[in-house]
Amino acid sequence: MKQILLMIAVVALVGCGKEESVQPSASNTKATKPEPPKAKTTEGSKLWEFETGGGVFSSPAIGPDGTVYVGSNDSKLYAINGKTGIELWKFKTGGAVSSSPAIGSDGTVYVGSGDKKLYAINGKSGFKLWGFETEGDVFSSPAIGSDGTIYVGSGDKKLYAINGQTGVKIWEFETGDRVFSSPAIGSDGTVYVGSQDKKLYAINGKTGGKLWEFETGDRVRSSPAIGSDGTVYVGSILNKKLYALSGKSGDKLWEFELGSYVESSPAIGFDGTVYVGSWDSKLYAINGKNGVKLWEFDTGLGWLQSSPAIGPDGTVYVGSLDYKLYAINTDSKGLAKSPWPMRGQNARHTGRAPTK
Repeated sequence: MKQILLMIAVVALVGCGKEESVQPSASNTKATKPEPPKAKTTEGSKLWEFETGGGVFSSPAIGPDGTVYVGSNDSKLYAINGKTGIELWKFKTGGAVSSSPAIGSDGTVYVGSGDKKLYAINGKSGFKLWGFETEGDVFSSPAIGSDGTIYVGSGDKKLYAINGQTGVKIWEFETGDRVFSSPAIGSDGTVYVGSQDKKLYAINGKTGGKLWEFETGDRVRSSPAIGSDGTVYVGSILNKKLYALSGKSGDKLWEFELGSYVESSPAIGFDGTVYVGSWDSKLYAINGKNGVKLWEFDTGLGWLQSSPAIGPDGTVYVGSLDYKLYAINTDSKGLAKSPWPMRGQNARHTGRAPTK
């Protein structure tokens, strides 16, 4: 298979913060470096860049109007004009924002912070609507149910269900260790989430009752993906495996051993192919039905902790610790038509389940 790659250098700086405040700043463009207008934009050229005060480990989410929301280790969530790169507003929390934001149907932006809180922020103004405090760092990225319930994990070992309008806790579910994995939501409302206790859990989204648990060989930081037939795919770190599980029973359908650790979250193509990265510098394409490897792409130098994204034409994009972003040609022709085919649910990373 012909493989096409695009390589972009990435540089990250690390910072921190201690306060919590909102700072709408449509006129404050000090940190922004938009490119001057050009008569013609060539393919692959930079449109703009935006500088934060810290490393950016948060994945951006894109609103329906094109606004880009992203967190930074400078303790802030930023809203950026997707066309110009100009800062619209910033919201300051009390800790690093490694959590990736999710966007509600009404435009509310939800994001976790290292200050142990989940925030709900008005997507237009940047003002805080509410904050929910847990007992641990919130590095897990929130997922939004079809009824507006927010699900998020915490370093206090718990998964929380929170009313998206009020910030009031609906229920909590305690695992055996910290929850860094981001939840995925099935078509029937079941919430799937991994834990550092080496287990993947299936939880009733309404009641918080455990439906089943599956024990992997090591910690689960990978976020689950759900296929069109309800199969749940998730990786485990030190035992180097990707698992396919029945979404109904938790029974193992197959397992595939990669060449090294698996922190990358899988993504599922329209044809059912599962794509996942590994610390052995490779992206793997695996048959979702039987677990047979279709092909692998070797970046050569860098670990693949990044979770792949799939474009509408089937191109798979994945980042590597060799400072490069790769674009790889596939036959998948877009994302799977499933309830949760990738981390963040969709290519815009809104983290929101489809409405029924």
